[in-house]
Amino acid sequence: MVEPTTPSTRRRAVPQPRWILLGMLLAVLGSVLFVNAYTNASFTPDHQQSSRGQREVPTSVVTGGPIISANSEQVRSYRLPDRTIALTFDDGPDPVWTPEVLRVLEAHQVKGTFFVLGSQVSRHPDTARKLVDGGHELGVHTFTHPQLSELPGWRRELEYAQTQLALAAVTDVRTSLVRFPYSSHADAIDNHDWPLVKAAGDLGYLTVLNDTDSQDWALPGVDKIVMNATPDGTSGAITLWHDSGGDRAQTVAALDRFIPTMKERGYRFVTVTEGLNLALAAAGAEQRMDAGVAASVGERWRGRMLVWAVRGADHTLSVFGILFVLVGVLTVGRTAALFVLAGRHARRRRAKGWTWGPPVTAPVSVIVPAYNEKEGIAAAVCSLASGDHPGGIEVVVVDDGSTDGTADIVEALRLPNVRVVRKPNGGKPSALNTGVALARHDLIVMVDGDTVFERDSVRRLVQPFADPRVGAVAGNVKVGNRRSLIAKWQHIEYVIGFNLDRRLYETLRCMPTVPGAIGAFRREALRYAGGMTEDTLAEDTDVTIALGRAGWKIVYEETARAWTEAPSSIGQLWKQRYRWSYGTMQAMWKHRRSVFDRGASGRFTRRCLFFLSLFGVLLPLLAPVIDLLALYGLFFLDRKATAVAWLAMLGVQMLTAVVAFRLDREKLGVLWVLPLQQFVYRQLMYLVMIQSVVTALTGGRLGWQKLRRTGLEPIASRTR
Repeated sequence: MVEPTTPSTRRRAVPQPRWILLGMLLAVLGSVLFVNAYTNASFTPDHQQSSRGQREVPTSVVTGGPIISANSEQVRSYRLPDRTIALTFDDGPDPVWTPEVLRVLEAHQVKGTFFVLGSQVSRHPDTARKLVDGGHELGVHTFTHPQLSELPGWRRELEYAQTQLALAAVTDVRTSLVRFPYSSHADAIDNHDWPLVKAAGDLGYLTVLNDTDSQDWALPGVDKIVMNATPDGTSGAITLWHDSGGDRAQTVAALDRFIPTMKERGYRFVTVTEGLNLALAAAGAEQRMDAGVAASVGERWRGRMLVWAVRGADHTLSVFGILFVLVGVLTVGRTAALFVLAGRHARRRRAKGWTWGPPVTAPVSVIVPAYNEKEGIAAAVCSLASGDHPGGIEVVVVDDGSTDGTADIVEALRLPNVRVVRKPNGGKPSALNTGVALARHDLIVMVDGDTVFERDSVRRLVQPFADPRVGAVAGNVKVGNRRSLIAKWQHIEYVIGFNLDRRLYETLRCMPTVPGAIGAFRREALRYAGGMTEDTLAEDTDVTIALGRAGWKIVYEETARAWTEAPSSIGQLWKQRYRWSYGTMQAMWKHRRSVFDRGASGRFTRRCLFFLSLFGVLLPLLAPVIDLLALYGLFFLDRKATAVAWLAMLGVQMLTAVVAFRLDREKLGVLWVLPLQQFVYRQLMYLVMIQSVVTALTGGRLGWQKLRRTGLEPIASRTR
């Protein structure tokens, strides 16, 4: 966080690198999710594929053995010699079950051939190294276990190459063995599969199929697994097992029975390469195959980069999972607190006989800071001057160097209780302080120049001052221009996010903001707080925290309503919320040291900054996790479960909205736009918060960014 801005720096625009940094952050986040989605591609060991005919497959392959050496020049297939078994394992390594399989193999002094997934090797490097250190053989089973026949050639090669890189990084070796996912026996190769076998051969791979399939993935029981894996008679066999992909307790138990049983029948156990060399020797061939070769330095380094990317993506998604839980807890906690405390607040205020004390009839001074407010200033001033407060209302319009004739418009109204003060442009805090200094009365109401009051708003707003402990009162801000979709979204946000929250904050005695659109102050309280300062871009939050620290009670008066013009475009909304978010962070930073104060100052600041940090910064900053994981889940996880989870969160928000609208006596019809709000408006607010944090952390400065106004229609023409 940076130190608060000064007037001399405030007008400078945010440097372009902030946007670049934000774009880089989003790009990295998207890349991480893509990597994780790619490496977490789901698969089912029992994938079924239909035969496409075998006319193009050589007869020697269909009737041959499970080891195939095929390329564009020659085709050969091999069987293991009689009474020879190669145990092969797919889909690992697994940090739980691969060590269990190794324990059984070691107990029986047998070596196996493990066809590994590159993604699993990246995630469990220690387990993969144990395979090599134990003298076992490795083969490629692709990186993500896809159906290769459905992929283009470049993608198949990528699956092989990435697995080789992962092996190079973790075990320092590369292998020439490959087994396709969902492959079975040689006689099952069809016209669709054969090109894959030849393409793999052109890349230097031996394709390894199987003679017997234990079908342990189906968990049929130990007896059935052993029976499935047992070859006929004395035939040699490459047997298929799995050391990953689920609970492999049956696999481990079956191996522990299968190995000694087959040894008693005179079988020897070999790796695939050892079995191939035995077959070559029996055929009188001089050629011998190596189990693996050392990877080059370049392959090892490229592999490390790949492994780091996979593990980094996994860790990031794990963090997202934790954040998802945190967001859920915060959301549910906030909702529960709102229901309990805000509901209690509303019931107490609406109870028969509720009163702040004797009616407040002291005169009121209303300060209106105005800079280029020609569109709405007349309606605003007229609504204020015609208020029904019995003690009388003085309106002081402070024209802060307007260039559009704002002051002339007010003077032309010729209202007897309205004064116009002209001053050089100095910013909103300066205009407010000028108005306070010139005000004749001790009850001060501050109003934005684009805000229209109802006739009784001033009278209702100052009634809490009957309690001498009250130093400031927050009014009820309403969106006046509700016709557009973006305005409806803001209307919902004002009712839920602002007015409902103020009930909660008053109950907890930690009101962080008296809104600039409608707020009342005791002159004495403002003096204690030091007036309006230019230290932050959120002068209303700054002064409110200062009042709370000084021990003044700050309350919310829901019946005092003010109608403001909400931004009507995405660009204008972005500017406004960016300034609000950044200004709030500045105010929090400015008052951070007071959390260690004793007495009222420390108590207020600890509560205020705690809730602001949780619900004003942390929750909005982390809330995108819900939408990101929802989007991720729709594409890469269980769509139904994801949709149910997302709809549940929407249901919580809808319930909160209904409660807020009921408490604020608003019509519920507009809530039909709430689901749409999740897809556009909420994402915009995420980006605003992220940019605010980036600006704060990088020391950026933000200008006031004056919004363009069009003017509110008269209150009488509006129906609520």
